[in-house]
Amino acid sequence: MSMSTVDAPMGRGDRTSRWVPRGDRPAWARAIALAVIVSAGVALAGCSRKEPQPEPVRAVKLLTVGAAPLHAQLEYSAEVRARVESRLGFRVPGKIVERQAELGQHVKAGQLLAQLDARDYQLSAQAAQAQVNAARTQRDLAAADVQRYSKLKEQSFISGAELERREASLKAAQASLDQAQAQLASQGNQASYTRLVADVSGVVTGIDAEPGQVVAAGTPVVRIAQDGPRDAVFSVPEDKVAQLRTGQEVTVRPWAEGAPLKGTVREVAASADPVTRTFLVKVAIEGAQVPPLGATVYVEPGALGREGIQALTLPTTALRQEGGQTAVWVYDAASGSVRSQVVRIATADGNQAVIADGLQPGMQVVATGVHVLSPGQKVTVYQPRSASPQETAAPGASAASAN
Repeated sequence: MSMSTVDAPMGRGDRTSRWVPRGDRPAWARAIALAVIVSAGVALAGCSRKEPQPEPVRAVKLLTVGAAPLHAQLEYSAEVRARVESRLGFRVPGKIVERQAELGQHVKAGQLLAQLDARDYQLSAQAAQAQVNAARTQRDLAAADVQRYSKLKEQSFISGAELERREASLKAAQASLDQAQAQLASQGNQASYTRLVADVSGVVTGIDAEPGQVVAAGTPVVRIAQDGPRDAVFSVPEDKVAQLRTGQEVTVRPWAEGAPLKGTVREVAASADPVTRTFLVKVAIEGAQVPPLGATVYVEPGALGREGIQALTLPTTALRQEGGQTAVWVYDAASGSVRSQVVRIATADGNQAVIADGLQPGMQVVATGVHVLSPGQKVTVYQPRSASPQETAAPGASAASAN
C-alpha cells in the first residue's frame, strides 16, 4: 500500500510528518489530483502534430478530342407582319368626337374609322357658298350691262370704248365667280376630311388616338395592316448579315402548330439599328396556311447553316471557369495526373461547345466532375463494370468521343 505524509502539530513552533494511507485521503484531494493529471494529458496531446490525410485518388471519365461534323442549324425568332402597314390620320386638325374602329377589327375600303368635330368646317363651307352667290349676282349684272350696251352701240348711241369697258367688267365678275366657286370646293373638301375612312381593306393593328383628343393634321390615329402578302421579320447580328442575300430560300416553322413553310429573303436592311446594332431581315412567307399577324415563327436560313462542318466540340460538363477564362482538365497518361488547359469557345452546337483554340485532336480531357480536381492531382481512369477486355486493356482510351 502506498503511503503519504501529513503534518501534525507537536508543540509551539514544532511540526512533524507522519505517513497516511492513500485510501484515507479526503475526496477533495483526490479530485484535485485527477484534474491535474487530465490537464497534463490534454496539454501533451495538443503539442503533438497530426499527420495529414493523403489526398484521395479519384476515378475520372475521359473523352478523346476529335473532329466531327456539326449538326446544329441556326434559327431566329421572327414575327409575322403585313407587307404594307398604313398609319392613317386626318388631313385637317380638329377634335375627335367619335371612333368607330376597334383593335383587331377587319375593315373594308371606304369604311368610316373616326370623325372630327366638323361644325367649323361646315360654317366655312356656308360662307364660301354665300361668296359664290354674291359673285354670281355680280357676274349676271355685268352680263346684262354688256347686252344692253351692245344694242346701244349698234344704234350708235355709245362709243366702242364704252362697250369695251362693260365687257371688261363682265370678265372680272366671271373671274370672281370662278374664285368663289374654287373656295367653296376647297371648303367642301375640308369638311369631308373630318371623316377618316379606310382607303384599303385590312386589319386594325393599332389605335393611336381616342375621342376627345385634339390632333393636328397628319397625326396617326389608326394603323391598318393591309390584306395581302405576309412577311416574317427578324434581326441578325452584323457578323451574319453578309451571308444573307435577297432571293435566298429559308424555312419558316410556326411556333405553335402547323407544317413548315417556305420563305424567300425579300429585304435586308442596309444599316444597323441604332439601339440594338442588328440588321432587320424580311422574309416573304409562301403557302396557304400563313400564320396570323403577330404570330411567332422560327426562321432557319440555309445560308447560315453549319451542317457537316468539321470542328472540335466538348460537352458543357467538361468546361469550368478559371480566372475569368474557360478551361478543361487534360489527362497525362505518363504521370497519371491532370493539368489545366485554357480553351476558347467559338459557339454552341446543340448541347456541345465548339472549341476554337486550346486543344488538339487526340488529347484526353476529363468529362465530368471537373470542379473537384486540382492541378497535378493523381487520378485513375474510370472503367465500367461491364467493360470488355479490349476496353480494360486500353486505360487511356476515351469512354466517348468529343466532337
